[in-house]
Amino acid sequence: MSLPRAPKAVVFDMDGLLCDTEVVYRDAMTAVAIEHGHDMPLSLFQSMIGLPGPSSDQKVLDHFGADFPILTFNSRVRELVDAACVAGIALKAGVIELLDHLDEIGLPRAIATSSSHRAVEAHLGRSGVIPRFDTIVARGDYARGKPNPDPFLTAAQRLGVAPELCLALEDSHNGVRAASSAGMMTIMVPDLLDPTAEIETLCVRIARDLHEVEALVRASR
Repeated sequence: MSLPRAPKAVVFDMDGLLCDTEVVYRDAMTAVAIEHGHDMPLSLFQSMIGLPGPSSDQKVLDHFGADFPILTFNSRVRELVDAACVAGIALKAGVIELLDHLDEIGLPRAIATSSSHRAVEAHLGRSGVIPRFDTIVARGDYARGKPNPDPFLTAAQRLGVAPELCLALEDSHNGVRAASSAGMMTIMVPDLLDPTAEIETLCVRIARDLHEVEALVRASR
């Protein structure tokens, strides 16, 4: 199976798609919640995947109460995640091979993430892949975060490619909703979330990893 049309650009999510950071955030948030005397349900964390920081904060406050010390919580979570980044965050399977193929065929590419530019540098800096992207679209570069289409529309505009000619790669439900609403061909590569019936209707493919995405891009040429 190939893609509906040959992509002219590729837009990547970051956490859980390019690098194995979602599990790091899950474990950090769970640990810090315990430090504050709370259990964080897995369902709460899963509902936050792909969302921008303020939206995630609101979900935490809705669950634990308005008096929950969210700033202290976030600071401690960031401390644990930064420590994990210093130790080294693994790239997801197929990242390098897909980027190599995009180099071969001359396709531009972007990152569109709900994370900050600081987080992009922390999560990917040691891997050396950041210079392999033509542009980085991160929190602060768009008006509305995922699941709104703004991050992906901003990426398409910067790349100079119409959204419908872009291939979007996402691991989260909120990211898939954002990419699909931007009009992009969307592939979900599941990480900590399985696709739902809704998500399957928004995707042109559910891929097991980025190796499979590379094969799809090759077949579409």
